[in-house]
Amino acid sequence: MVHWTAEEKATIASIWAKVDLENDGHDALGRLLIVYPWTQRYFSTFGNLSTAAAVAGNAKVHAHGKKVLGAIDNAIHHLDNVKQTLAALSKQHADELYVDPENFKRLGEVLIVVLAAKLGAAFTPKVQATFEKFLNVLVAALSHGYN
Repeated sequence: MVHWTAEEKATIASIWAKVDLENDGHDALGRLLIVYPWTQRYFSTFGNLSTAAAVAGNAKVHAHGKKVLGAIDNAIHHLDNVKQTLAALSKQHADELYVDPENFKRLGEVLIVVLAAKLGAAFTPKVQATFEKFLNVLVAALSHGYN
């Protein structure tokens, strides 16, 4: 179990309060699909994802990005029990969707880019380190159902 200091919890809450689940979710998922194009295979029902413009204008990418950040939002609201909070989602991605768990790390990487662009100078190295700690916990929780 991970130990969160009061300062880390406050930092994560402060960062996350600035996140727009819909727009930032769209940006993060869109970036994932463009930067790591092999991830598109998990979204075959989303239609045309062949170009950056197609991804950016895709309503299903937009909606699913919001859903992804909604799951992260749920984890943030349950920092002391992330693994249990995401257990069903982990099993779904392992047993039904067959998502390579390495892609959870890629999502974390693009989310860091989205947050850095959004927050600018406020996204200090210390803030980044705290959020990356959270993302490591998130990735471990999402990967747990694969064991």
